[in-house]
Amino acid sequence: MKPKLLHRTLALVLGAALAASAAAQTPPAAKAAAPAAKAAPKKAAPQPAQPIIEQRAVDLLQAMSARLAAAKSLAFTAVASYEYPSRLGPPIVYTVRYDVALQRPNQLKVVIPGDGPASEFYWDGKEMIAFAPAENLVAVAPAPPALEAALKQAFDTAAIYFPFTDLLLPDPYGAISAGAKLAFVIGPSAVVGGVKTDMVVWASDDVFLQIWIGADDKLPRRIRAQFSADPKRLRHDLELSNWQVDGAIPAETFDTTKARAGMPMAFAAPGRKVPIGVRPVAIGKSAKPANQPPSTKGTP
Repeated sequence: MKPKLLHRTLALVLGAALAASAAAQTPPAAKAAAPAAKAAPKKAAPQPAQPIIEQRAVDLLQAMSARLAAAKSLAFTAVASYEYPSRLGPPIVYTVRYDVALQRPNQLKVVIPGDGPASEFYWDGKEMIAFAPAENLVAVAPAPPALEAALKQAFDTAAIYFPFTDLLLPDPYGAISAGAKLAFVIGPSAVVGGVKTDMVVWASDDVFLQIWIGADDKLPRRIRAQFSADPKRLRHDLELSNWQVDGAIPAETFDTTKARAGMPMAFAAPGRKVPIGVRPVAIGKSAKPANQPPSTKGTP
């Protein structure tokens, strides 16, 4: 091969080798950008759940409220059962009986015969009296003229709690229905209280209630509750019987002579508190739940 031709050939080979080397060291050209994917539509912020309220449940509760609110006098027996955890795990049930007499506008007597020490509570629109007959101890305090305010004061100052408080108020429906998010009728029952009843579920953020309402007399016969503030969701059961609506209540029922003769003590909270999360609905969030076993009496 001639020198010039050999020189050109070597130059071409060398150039090709350098080009290949350069190509190997040079990053590949970026591929053409793919069409941008469409941005996923933003999810709308979740809307708060709307209350599910069945009209028939409302009608039944309003009928119950109207029957109680229209009564000039009420007398009944309430038996409350409270669950409380045991060291073995399964809960123990505490039971309290209340004999109640209400004469509107300003007379209330609640007698608690047991289990536990007996006690009595009186309100006359001016004063509240808590009496322990076995110990002959009495606590007296000024009271508001309105029953709702008086019961709230008794709860706040002395932890006196009655699970039927809302049934005594001028508008039980207003007290129970506040904040309701769920209400429906389960169906009829012929077992509770020995009468035909309608079973209603009524729930808010604070409490889940199942209420048995007399189909004919519209009186509450049983109330079962679980409170949201209680992490164990222990059950509270209230059976209501011996109803007397607008019956004659003897004046001596509300006599406080014996109670006032007792040895004075402070109108203050006892050592034990009401169960976790429990409070009369009408009292609202002013009460602080206490992690203590339920008291077997309603007086200091």
